[in-house]
Amino acid sequence: MTAQAPVRIERIAAGGDGVGHLADGRTIFIPRAAPGDLVEPVKVRLHARFARGRLGRLLEAGPDRVQPPCMHYVADECGGCQLQHLSAPAQRAARRRIVGDALRRIARLAGDDAELVPSEAEWNYRTRITLSVTSRNHRIGFHPLEQPGAVFDLRRCEIANQALNATLPALHQARHHLPSALQGVGLRVSRDGRLHLVLRGPARPMAASLRWLSASLRSDARPVTIWWRPKPGVTRLLEGPEGATPAGSFEQVHPAMGDRVRAHAVELLGELNGQRVWDLYAGLGETGAMLADRGALVDSVEVDREAVAAAGREAPTPGIRRHIGRVEDWIGRLERPDKLIANPPRSGLGRIVTEGILAAGPATIVYVSCDPATLARDLAALIRRAESPPGYRVTAVRSFDLFPQTAHVETVVRLEDR
Repeated sequence: MTAQAPVRIERIAAGGDGVGHLADGRTIFIPRAAPGDLVEPVKVRLHARFARGRLGRLLEAGPDRVQPPCMHYVADECGGCQLQHLSAPAQRAARRRIVGDALRRIARLAGDDAELVPSEAEWNYRTRITLSVTSRNHRIGFHPLEQPGAVFDLRRCEIANQALNATLPALHQARHHLPSALQGVGLRVSRDGRLHLVLRGPARPMAASLRWLSASLRSDARPVTIWWRPKPGVTRLLEGPEGATPAGSFEQVHPAMGDRVRAHAVELLGELNGQRVWDLYAGLGETGAMLADRGALVDSVEVDREAVAAAGREAPTPGIRRHIGRVEDWIGRLERPDKLIANPPRSGLGRIVTEGILAAGPATIVYVSCDPATLARDLAALIRRAESPPGYRVTAVRSFDLFPQTAHVETVVRLEDR
């Protein structure tokens, strides 16, 4: 880790690091650096073609650098946000470029950066956070940057819903009443205003602890439901009304913007009356319900049994056939679709699902992605096809600012059969 000459930051990379170049030409990635900054890198780790370092002295501030409002961003080097030190317009420009770079570099798509729909809220938008817990010193909070084994006490999260922040003091007061071997705590505010607390760990919470915890969290008269998750995929109700949405199922952390993404994705499919449509990675079924409302015959696939059950309760629509399991296992068993919508996890579709889609041959595909790199990888497979007939062409790309203060971005792409 030798000392390095000052580096001028040129842009923001995927993941949120600032990018510059060392004197020897190697690209260096530095977290918390802003375009235009002149920085003195420290703790530099040299690799064959690139380097990683940390921000030492800030010699000159770039024009888009701002003071982060979060108490934890600098003091604890919170790893949850990557871009709080950038102005909102600069953040949006960075996210647009991250998507555009991935589509050009990996998918070989020509063109400028895609349109990005700005968020209606830059702060306090998250309705769900997941806290880590240390048994040794009973800390409850997030991990510092690049320190997955450490946890700092979270007092306030500036991107979290105000109701979640109001819960944190009571949660810290109740820390000694939490179960032993607790691995994490999930907090979520559902659309009906109910607070959900999910305790993750192998030991079932004691009844006395639950009563104390419930009483502490109910200080603002907000309804509280407490769950226990002993292992992935299993969530058990401990106390309080269950509500419409299972606490262990995936739900968009920014519901208002998530609704806009969903509406746009369905709109891109065009005419749906009488069309057979696959809804892959269906989640809680909101997209499938919208498709069925427009006259589509829907085959939805979702691996989360609790989410599928909730979708059936909320939208028991005759036009939807719900299939429980992995998309990889169902892709070759469904009736051929006219159109398809997919919203996979960050890992993307992958080879098996991509090949299954190509074999099914829908006329239109709408792909909703939260990761530009895996999106671009899958688009490349769908666009370029060695055998005849040729693959798909991209006809629409739009990104949505679901995650302000971070380097994450949601993108919706429409592909049509050549």
